[in-house]
Amino acid sequence: QVQLQESGPGLVKPSQTLSLTCTVSGGSITTTYYAWSIIRQAPGKGLEWMGVITWDGHTYYSPSLESRTSISRDTSKNQFSLQLRSVTPEDTAVYYCAGAPRVTWYYPCAYDYWGQGTQVTVSS
Repeated sequence: QVQLQESGPGLVKPSQTLSLTCTVSGGSITTTYYAWSIIRQAPGKGLEWMGVITWDGHTYYSPSLESRTSISRDTSKNQFSLQLRSVTPEDTAVYYCAGAPRVTWYYPCAYDYWGQGTQVTVSS
């Protein structure tokens, strides 16, 4: 069974960079056709897909966040990571890692495997 675990900062100051790492166990992030995404949910709002890194290392981002977002991976550690630059209080949310094979990347409900989520608050 694939499991994901997020690790994040908890609190980030405005204008700084939010860094979040997702550790995958029970499967490899390089397994053919798998996609690994970062999805967030701000207070009182729905799930928002932020970006994806595919099994072969390609990345795609939400157009609304693309200028501030980078997703990378470390295959030796079976991890993928988010960097969100120039954060504002509007980036306060629970951040989730998710994965699935042959998935419609930008559709959050399509993912089979989810981490428990980590709260990130942007505040001075």
